[in-house]
Amino acid sequence: MSITVTRSAVGELLRDWRRRRRLSQLELSIRADISTRHLSFLETGRSAPSREMVLQLADQLDLSLRERNRLLMAAGYAPVYPETSLDEPSMSVIRAAVRQVLTGHEPYPAVVVDRGWNLVEANTSLGVLTDLVSPWLLAPPANVLRASLHPQGLAPHIVNLGEWRAHLLHRLRRQVEASGDPALAELEDELSDYPGDDSGEAEPTPVASIVVPLRIRRAGRLLSMFTTVATFGTPLDITVSELSIESFYPADQETARVLRETHQFALSGS
Repeated sequence: MSITVTRSAVGELLRDWRRRRRLSQLELSIRADISTRHLSFLETGRSAPSREMVLQLADQLDLSLRERNRLLMAAGYAPVYPETSLDEPSMSVIRAAVRQVLTGHEPYPAVVVDRGWNLVEANTSLGVLTDLVSPWLLAPPANVLRASLHPQGLAPHIVNLGEWRAHLLHRLRRQVEASGDPALAELEDELSDYPGDDSGEAEPTPVASIVVPLRIRRAGRLLSMFTTVATFGTPLDITVSELSIESFYPADQETARVLRETHQFALSGS
């Protein structure tokens, strides 16, 4: 496939990302250690940036590896960062690391998602949540946000649905603003149309004053959990850079006990 490159293509992208980051030409030029005049010439297409300049500006604009490649190609250069399938032999160490994190987090749920919130992998304990979701929502490629907020998903079982829905949509909206990804924007529009009123009441837990908990009712028991998100440090591959590991932790002793019991029951195959 041939790519037609013009000087204005990279300039338009640079200007778009600068405005998305709410930076003036002066602010970005200071960060990149270049003159405002030179930056203006790059944005208007009067000057062509060197490969090094593209990467320098991309770094100051805090662009993802995917967008850095796009900027390089717009300027007429070859992409720098590979995008390797997790199935490739060279990614075995990454797969092993992910599996180690997921297994080590048992008996608590943990999930790995890609940049579009599609399920990549999960541990056995995630069943405490997915068991409540309609099977069609879990068919590949399963989207964990859709499975969480869809009326046939986890939503009817979430006691603080309004609060949890607002939390997830806020995270997604920030991701859309930071990435400019049209697919994520479309997902945000879809999820925003789902019902969002609280489906019930629950006594506030101590952790609720610190983080937003996920509170679900399962088999007559109220479970309360909070999450943490981990990513790979200093990735050089697009696939790796876009993986996120979300781990659930019990917000009270009763939830911890139920999660341990549920995990043991699943392992026993009973």
